[in-house]
Amino acid sequence: MESGLAVVPSRIPRRVRATVFGRDAATYDAARLPYPRRVYEILVNRCNLRPGATVFEIGPGTGIATRELLRRGARPLTLIEPDRRLARYLRSSLGVDEERFRIEPSTFARARLSRGSFDLGVAASSFHWTRERPALRKVARSLRPGGWWAMWNNHHGDPYRSSPFHQALQPVYRKLYHGHVGGVYDRASANAHRARRLAALRGVDQFDRIKSEQIHWSANLPTERVTALWGTFSDTQILPPRKRTWFLGEVSRIADEQFGSKVTLRMWTPIYTARKA
Repeated sequence: MESGLAVVPSRIPRRVRATVFGRDAATYDAARLPYPRRVYEILVNRCNLRPGATVFEIGPGTGIATRELLRRGARPLTLIEPDRRLARYLRSSLGVDEERFRIEPSTFARARLSRGSFDLGVAASSFHWTRERPALRKVARSLRPGGWWAMWNNHHGDPYRSSPFHQALQPVYRKLYHGHVGGVYDRASANAHRARRLAALRGVDQFDRIKSEQIHWSANLPTERVTALWGTFSDTQILPPRKRTWFLGEVSRIADEQFGSKVTLRMWTPIYTARKA
């Protein structure tokens, strides 16, 4: 789920939805929000991210987390990116010595990772595109004993706090999807999501020190940024052009008329960490 509280129906296969982000990598990179500082504090203080740490990242996209990993000393950093358009963007935009990173243009399932050779593996808003249990087993095989795994997602809407902007969008979603929004991602759903994630980590039987943390934060965005952000979500990008233009126009109108051209987004970033036993 990307667009926050609204859970929209789609008959478009996941493998197709996963390919839309490379259409305009520069716009995606500019519009998406960074991850909160707390994520990197956890990686450094708990997961042993340090200068010289060998790290792999699943689905780096345009490098929003990648740049922070490099800044904190990951070397070498293996980037597993199946979209060749995004891989090209990464190579041209990182602007660092390429000896510090290697791009593997592959799905994680097919990526060539040396067994037991990494200090840390991460996935930032990307792990939901994998098959969770097989991917976690491969993560465990790739980490050396005592190595760490961390996965997190930015959710543009916090099910634990009131989200006026998302509520204001609900009539637009209902009109777009002919009266059916598919439910609201509420606290019960979020708790169930957390329970499934932790159960999957325990079920692999390769990890200890399994822990989750819920990071709640806010972002104040002008109308233009909110509209650009909503335009990057896969459920927006797969719309036919006329519907997409109408929908983003409604997002912009609501931000201007109901929120004075300044929207406070309630953000939720759950992070899960585990150590290779």
